[in-house]
Amino acid sequence: MAGDLRPTMRDPVAFEGFYRRHVEQVSRFVARRVPVPHLVDDLTTEVFMAAIDAAGTYRADRGSEVAWLYGIARNVVASEHRRAARELDKSEREAGRRHLDADDIARLEVRIDAERAAGAMLSAIAGLPKALRAVAELVDIDGLPVADAAAALRIRVGTARVRLHRAHRLLRTGPSEELAMEGTS
Repeated sequence: MAGDLRPTMRDPVAFEGFYRRHVEQVSRFVARRVPVPHLVDDLTTEVFMAAIDAAGTYRADRGSEVAWLYGIARNVVASEHRRAARELDKSEREAGRRHLDADDIARLEVRIDAERAAGAMLSAIAGLPKALRAVAELVDIDGLPVADAAAALRIRVGTARVRLHRAHRLLRTGPSEELAMEGTS
């Protein structure tokens, strides 16, 4: 079947190629949402581990491999945020983390600093309703085409376009004007 990633995920050489093609994009996606270098590294690894398990769910006709990986990454990051909210004790959060050497930390800090520019936009987008925020993050922050963002969110392309338009209008006009405009339409 075209677009079936299961053979790629079972073949170590093919998987290495898949990983190398996408690891930077996935790591940047995670770094924009998680400011802790150890966590960026761990969650990026979790995304690829989850991709191995979910390889049978990839459908090329629904979007690119990157869009599919971003969908997985959104779930992994959301799961981590929920876990962190439940677990307040820092020593428990650090337990089981792989120790990074100074070069790993420096590399991840550089990546986090490079992604800091997206922070202002993420702050503005954070105030949007959840459905609008998800599309705006994938398109405006992560640079996905609308069709790929729709695939990552498992919604229709038309729905993604409408949500993106509404998100942009809200970001320009503010929530009170948007609500007033929707009340008249």
